[in-house]
Amino acid sequence: MSTLVVAVPSKGRLQENAEAFLGRAGLKLVQPRGAREYRGSIDGYEGIEVAYLSAAEITQQLGQGSVHFGITGEDLVREMISQADRKVVLIEGLGFGHANVVVAVPQAWIDVRNMADLDDVATAFRHKRDRRMRVATKYVNLTRDFFAAHGVADYRIVESPGATEGAPAAGTAELIVDITSTGATLAANGLKVIEDGTILRSQANLVASRAADWSDEVRAIARVMLDRIAAHLRARAYREVRTRFQGCDEALLAAARKRFGVESPFGGPTSSGMLTLHCPPGEIHALAAFLREHGAQSVVIADIDYVFTAENALYTRLADAIG
Repeated sequence: MSTLVVAVPSKGRLQENAEAFLGRAGLKLVQPRGAREYRGSIDGYEGIEVAYLSAAEITQQLGQGSVHFGITGEDLVREMISQADRKVVLIEGLGFGHANVVVAVPQAWIDVRNMADLDDVATAFRHKRDRRMRVATKYVNLTRDFFAAHGVADYRIVESPGATEGAPAAGTAELIVDITSTGATLAANGLKVIEDGTILRSQANLVASRAADWSDEVRAIARVMLDRIAAHLRARAYREVRTRFQGCDEALLAAARKRFGVESPFGGPTSSGMLTLHCPPGEIHALAAFLREHGAQSVVIADIDYVFTAENALYTRLADAIG
């Protein structure tokens, strides 16, 4: 029997978040031989093997086609895989592991607000010091592409194996390209992100390898797995709202759709005025107030575990990519 191989992070916060996400989607990870075992499975699903790897190893194996799916950061995908969109497909962002790859310069550079200013400073730096400005980074490919897109050429990259944010203070670079979540560490090291200096807004993604062996058996297993994940993601985007009152009609439903972005998965109100809605979490209180203003005596709000639909959008994305 063909096996679908899913690579997940082997340690740290990414592993915790990946395991929790998959668990909420009904895909419980199991390590029969304990936490030190680097192979596992998904409880109740035959034909799925879980490989525990570092985020960088996951990215490499996706590019090589050694695994079918992997959970890793988009920043690593874009940095480590040449022409990434030809080799992998980012199926879906998972809502954790958020961080931005940014260009950061010393706060003392008060005249450097954007990449155009940086280009001017780089040119002046070379003329004055007879050498190019140094950029410390682990993101060599992303930096080169981004600087080229902004016409910045007078620089050289200093690869940074350690704490990149400390390079300007240590005198090993003039500026940096690094990843940041809040910017606090950059600020603590006397650095600032320039206005148009965000190279990539990254998060953990479910990524599929185009080069993996996608046999019919593996595709069938992938379809089931993606059906669970799609149902969970859709449920996470809504809360269920139930109410019943005689003034509940199609006109009121149309107004609710327009104002609050609700969906009515089971159609309009029944003859008794019963209505079930799916509402974005941020609009729950406003919708409840709206319904009560129009006659509802009670409005019941509930979390949703899964919303299964006829179309599996995630599998369609995969199928379109792998042919």
